[in-house]
Amino acid sequence: MSLNTPHRYIVVEGPIGVGKTSLTRKLAASLGAETVLEQADENPFLERFYRNPRVGALPAQLYFLFQRAQQLAGLKQHDLFAPVRVADYLLAKDRLFAQVTLDADEFGLYEQVHDKLAIEAPKPDLVVYLQAPVNVLLERIARRGIVHEGLIDAAYLQRLNEAYARFFHEYEGSPLLIVNAASIDPVNNEADYSELLAAILRQHRGRLYYNPLRNSSL
Repeated sequence: MSLNTPHRYIVVEGPIGVGKTSLTRKLAASLGAETVLEQADENPFLERFYRNPRVGALPAQLYFLFQRAQQLAGLKQHDLFAPVRVADYLLAKDRLFAQVTLDADEFGLYEQVHDKLAIEAPKPDLVVYLQAPVNVLLERIARRGIVHEGLIDAAYLQRLNEAYARFFHEYEGSPLLIVNAASIDPVNNEADYSELLAAILRQHRGRLYYNPLRNSSL
């Protein structure tokens, strides 16, 4: 039985390893919703990027941009009969990663391509931003055991964390729930999940910091 939600389009965001895709799938199951997933494993340039960021950054970033543009083009913002959807990325995240990974000339080319695509992404009814420090992200990345992700270093994750923090500090595009995800496991711990789900269903406007008082062991 799916839960009723006032949200038609929820986006879960956060840095690599924080658990956004797993939470997206679990939320979709609870809400009887469709998922919109970024499908990073289909990017043929991603492993090259992790092995040699200087060489692999631009093709990996452009592949993601085209993939996301095609995927989001099929979503209708104002269709009253559209299903509830839960996504594991916000389109603006693409530009955030580009700023972190590309040099000035590459970023200029990326911006030209981005502008030519003129992507009309649907506006989320809620964004759930999962935060965790670098040491936690590294532990979770190691635990899931994707081989090329083992090449990710702490410095890169730190730059991503800082970029996410700056982005969401200024974000006003939709209601925002900022979650301290460092010491909870909403995917595998039902108590953690139930509390977070209740916070998601309550959040309708503005921004809210969700900092669980009870810590769970991961």
